[in-house]
Amino acid sequence: MPSQPEHILEKAKKIRIVIFDVDGVLTSGQLLYGSDGTEYKQFHIHDGLGMKWLHAAGIATGIITAKTSECVARRVQELGIQHYYFGQENKVPAYEAIKQQLQLSDEQIAYIGDDLPDLPLLRRAGLAMTVPAAPSIIREYADGITTRAGGQGAARELCELILTAQNQLTAVIQPYLQR
Repeated sequence: MPSQPEHILEKAKKIRIVIFDVDGVLTSGQLLYGSDGTEYKQFHIHDGLGMKWLHAAGIATGIITAKTSECVARRVQELGIQHYYFGQENKVPAYEAIKQQLQLSDEQIAYIGDDLPDLPLLRRAGLAMTVPAAPSIIREYADGITTRAGGQGAARELCELILTAQNQLTAVIQPYLQR
């Protein structure tokens, strides 16, 4: 994981939940449809393991996405993501619902998104991250930009950043070293 500026690490120390956008963050942002209309999405295995590490460290995860997708619902179930909202053109109500349900302040929430529907959440979250392909307006409001692309480990990079800032990365990796 690349080294991060101190102000980002300070923000990451306070995080209790990481909320992810899907298209462009957990996927490359490309939409793939089969001839029968079935939607396909490609997720990176590293991102999923990063989320499981967050869970192991007591950090919750969530997804807020504008689309409704069976592919994403399946991934949410596989990863044990407990906070998820599909079909959210306006993502603010879902963000506020998660915040209220977990009794968190904005500074305890990290959000990673890549386009204009994510902008209101990037402006609220205590740690706002984006991916390299994000439009300049999104990069302007983000605290940081991952080095990895969406769908290519960007989410894992954020997970590792938070775990490193909270001195928990070694603890979640340790079981793999003992096998």
